[in-house]
Amino acid sequence: QVQLVESGGGLVQAGGSLRLSCAASESISHINTMAWYRQPPGKQRDLVARKFRGGSTDYADSVKGRFTISRDDAKNTVYLQMDSLGPEDTAVYYCNVNGYTSGDYFYPNDIWGQGTQVTVSS
Repeated sequence: QVQLVESGGGLVQAGGSLRLSCAASESISHINTMAWYRQPPGKQRDLVARKFRGGSTDYADSVKGRFTISRDDAKNTVYLQMDSLGPEDTAVYYCNVNGYTSGDYFYPNDIWGQGTQVTVSS
């Protein structure tokens, strides 16, 4: 079972930056989409950013111009660079992979990381 391991969360002051990383526990390929979601306290989980295999990206309006998603397929890793952070960005951030090949098989399903807490103080 492929797992996603996240790192990089923590406490930061408003205006600061953090970089989240998410790596797959084993070698996978032909990944359709790598993405980051977040869930603020008491709210639903929403898409923050995603990067498609062809290279195109998609961002939530609230993070456009501040966050940048990138992926390194050779390392099965996706990153989220977060700049100009504000208290509204406080949430648990989850990594997501949708559609991937492991061994000889393609799996069209989602994999989720365990989540990493990001707290922005004002």
